[in-house]
Amino acid sequence: MSKFGGSLFGLNLLLTVLLGAATAAAEYYNYGNALDKTFLFFEAQRSGKLPAAQRVKWRSHSGLADGLAQGVSLEGGYYDAGDHVKFGLPMAFAVTMLSWAAVDNQKELSGSNQMQQTLWSIRWGTDYFIKAHPQPNVLWGQVGDGKSDHYCWERAEDMTTSRTAYKLDQYHPGSDLAGETAAALAAASLAFKPYNSSYSAILLTHAKELFSFADKYRGLYTDSIPNAKAFYMSSGYSDELLWAAAWLHRATGDEYYLKYAVNNAGYMGGTGWGMKEFSWDNKYAGVQVLLSKILLEGKGGAYTSTLKQYQMKADYFACACLKKNGGYNIQTTPGGLMYVREWNNLQYASAAAFLLAIYSDYLSAANAKLNCPDGSVPPQALLDFSRSQADYILGKNRQGMSYLVGYGPKYPIRVHHRGASIPSIFVQRSSVNCVQGFDSWYRRAQADPNVIYGALVGGPDQNDYYSDDRTNYEQSEPTLSGTAPLIGLFAKLSGKLGSYGGGYSKPYQTPKPPASAYKAAPTIYTPKQSGAPIEFLHSITANWMAWNTRYYRHKVIIKNNSQKPISGLKLKIEDLTGPIWGLNPTGQKNTYQLPQWQKTLKAGQAYDFVYVQGGPQAKVSVLSYY
Repeated sequence: MSKFGGSLFGLNLLLTVLLGAATAAAEYYNYGNALDKTFLFFEAQRSGKLPAAQRVKWRSHSGLADGLAQGVSLEGGYYDAGDHVKFGLPMAFAVTMLSWAAVDNQKELSGSNQMQQTLWSIRWGTDYFIKAHPQPNVLWGQVGDGKSDHYCWERAEDMTTSRTAYKLDQYHPGSDLAGETAAALAAASLAFKPYNSSYSAILLTHAKELFSFADKYRGLYTDSIPNAKAFYMSSGYSDELLWAAAWLHRATGDEYYLKYAVNNAGYMGGTGWGMKEFSWDNKYAGVQVLLSKILLEGKGGAYTSTLKQYQMKADYFACACLKKNGGYNIQTTPGGLMYVREWNNLQYASAAAFLLAIYSDYLSAANAKLNCPDGSVPPQALLDFSRSQADYILGKNRQGMSYLVGYGPKYPIRVHHRGASIPSIFVQRSSVNCVQGFDSWYRRAQADPNVIYGALVGGPDQNDYYSDDRTNYEQSEPTLSGTAPLIGLFAKLSGKLGSYGGGYSKPYQTPKPPASAYKAAPTIYTPKQSGAPIEFLHSITANWMAWNTRYYRHKVIIKNNSQKPISGLKLKIEDLTGPIWGLNPTGQKNTYQLPQWQKTLKAGQAYDFVYVQGGPQAKVSVLSYY
């Protein structure tokens, strides 16, 4: 090879590497796209009768008779992970995380047009909790037998395992489970208050009753529901009681709940425990951050002294995550991932990242710094930690793998999830029985037939190694409690960077829609372009007034009317003045394309995108396709 040829080869290689790095970097930071996919995981986990608007089409109705054998309807709620048990404790924690995101990340979620999706995700859980709480001192805490369920590998639609329901009452208490459910309902009442005040009031009533039940009749839920011990063993209930009180105080403003958290601060460990973990089982760091908000807002009053002790422990957790805690720090992998324990470690990283993003906002709003043993740091440092964990999850790691299924060019394709690993009931209509599922699908080396978009798998080990193996459940199984904190985390980061699910034309913040925009607004259609291989159907699905301007939410359905697949579709969108979701910019002026996961429209298939702006609608036309 000549010297010139060698130099040219080297230049081409360098350009390839640089372009690849740039593409990868852009992918890591598309938090809006990651947020959009994460919502799909909750749809994949739905139990009960699925709505017409269900987007995960490989799922169907299931668990319709849950609870009926015991005289109560427990249809609905979420399946926990890769199984079909409805475990109350992690489900309630997941709903609390979703609700916290809706409350404290309202600006970002509304700006990215994802608030309605967030509320739907919350309500699928809270409607179930309302059914599970038919009397003040009764809470149905689990549906399904974990042991028999784990002996079978079958779709939810084919379930043959026991659907026994287990309840708590005054003779069989469970302060941890009842307390977490109270916290979830109180937080959800705040989330719904601006949009549906009557539903918010119902949630708050249940939350108050469940807190009273949890506090009056104390005990571990796993002592009353022994079946849960092997799966979600509780380490105590004091943190859940403080957690519920903190959320009820925020939801009601009632001093009784704040006084409860203050008077029991020492006895229940709220000001005694310095934590390096936040999870479905351990809420202390969450309690400490939530109560610190009161102090940072200057509303501590007579409780200031105790609230300062709570904040000291909140600072302990944050400083440990930043490794500025005088040696008492979290452990991280060589690649920078927070590492707590071997089984499903990413759930701890996602929860900590979300919590620190929240605390960063509280400190910033108060113009305060984080005071650590190794020096004070600005609130931005907390958000930087949160971003580092999000980026690791999305592919900025040693394996170059996104641990959010369906995101990026490389992600787990053999997920420990029954529904994902077996063909849809709409594809293989014959039932898949308990043993057949193991023989035919569980041990297959091939990729899952159904991509479970937005699922956060358990993740890599302490050395950043991940084995993409369906049988490796410690690493490859997704959970509600691990995935839920990502909603608030991705929302915060997408709002910070201005990256909303698929990109948009220029930095722009949509004025926040009022409650009326989320009610059943009339859909206004404009004539479709017919007689062409590709047609568009425009509609206005919501509108609101802000700053003397009326804004409209436009939905555009693209339909392939031809008899063959269409790929590489590029659209020209003119007169666009607001944000757009569902399409990716090509880099050329006014030119957009379908996202990577939807490169081809099959014959008869439709795809939709959304944009928001004031004034007349944008002009959409086809540039090219093949």
